[in-house]
Amino acid sequence: MHIPSLIEKKRDGRELSTEEIEFLISAYADGEIPDYQMSAWAMAVFFRGMTARETQELTGAMMRSGWVLQYPKDSPPKIDKHSTGGVGDKVSLVLAPLLACDKVWVPMISGRGLGITGGTLDKLESIPGFNVNLDDRRAVAQLESIGVFIIGQSADLCPADKKLYALRDVTGTVSSQPLIVASIMSKKLAESLDRLVLDVKFGSGAFMKTRAEAKKLAAAMTAVGKRMGVKISHLLTPMDEPLGRTVGNALEVAECVEVLHGRGPQDVTNLVLEAINRAPIVHPFFAPLSGTVRKMDAEIIGRASVLLGAGRQRANDAIDFAVGLSQIKKIGEYVKAHEPLLFVHARSDHTLAAVLPLLESAIVIE
Repeated sequence: MHIPSLIEKKRDGRELSTEEIEFLISAYADGEIPDYQMSAWAMAVFFRGMTARETQELTGAMMRSGWVLQYPKDSPPKIDKHSTGGVGDKVSLVLAPLLACDKVWVPMISGRGLGITGGTLDKLESIPGFNVNLDDRRAVAQLESIGVFIIGQSADLCPADKKLYALRDVTGTVSSQPLIVASIMSKKLAESLDRLVLDVKFGSGAFMKTRAEAKKLAAAMTAVGKRMGVKISHLLTPMDEPLGRTVGNALEVAECVEVLHGRGPQDVTNLVLEAINRAPIVHPFFAPLSGTVRKMDAEIIGRASVLLGAGRQRANDAIDFAVGLSQIKKIGEYVKAHEPLLFVHARSDHTLAAVLPLLESAIVIE
């Protein structure tokens, strides 16, 4: 295929075919396409974007450019978390060992810093002697031993993404949504996961500057993952101030040790725990009018919580630890029309729909 023609095609806003995307990625990974041409293509994507189909094809092509992790038969569930990056974001270093203590496997392939955001691998390498370069055999052996690994991309794992990841950092194309989605999801899908939690940051310290941008990115990544058979949930996390009280690799590692000992900053601790027990649906329940909250009926709200699955309706019912209600307004507080009165954390659209009428009857605003 003629590379300049493919660059021009995307520059003009036209959709690339599956074959064209496969060719671009495989040829770039093999060194047949130079960086200057791939930079031009990435900039065309930055300005023109990609369709949902193109994004999925790009993700799959990147994933297939290298090996995909395989595990022993009957191994524990494989769970991972990924953050889109923020200043002071150190959650992986706390969350991964905590999940491993819960008898699941945490295969975490991480990246280095991009722009102003630090990278998990950079933080780990501030620990003298820490090795983030394991091949697939040693990585799986470590899972069998301690239930977790955090490694970088080897030469055989998503090599096309590894090259493009480095290129984006120096060509002003870091914040391109299709390139972000493909970069993240190709590595995560190569981990052969059962479940993935996405922490999508927004604000001055993140690549996505608004909640709307973050929501759009989260939806795009979720769609790609679900089509590939992975259960996905996500958080939208503000990043207008640094997470925790430290910024800098060794400093953040020391802070993570403090968190693991129960002494760290509360915002880091809270975010870690919310990633562990996160409902797939978080729905704001809005005030219908402006006024003062006169009633927030505890009994009805309690029944709504049970209906969501946070309590038992029958003696042998299992408890869903992730569902419930949060940020509930207090009686006497003033609210504006369309301001959230609370947030419903639900497992399904069905249970969400079931509790909404209850909540309407529980709240009075005058």
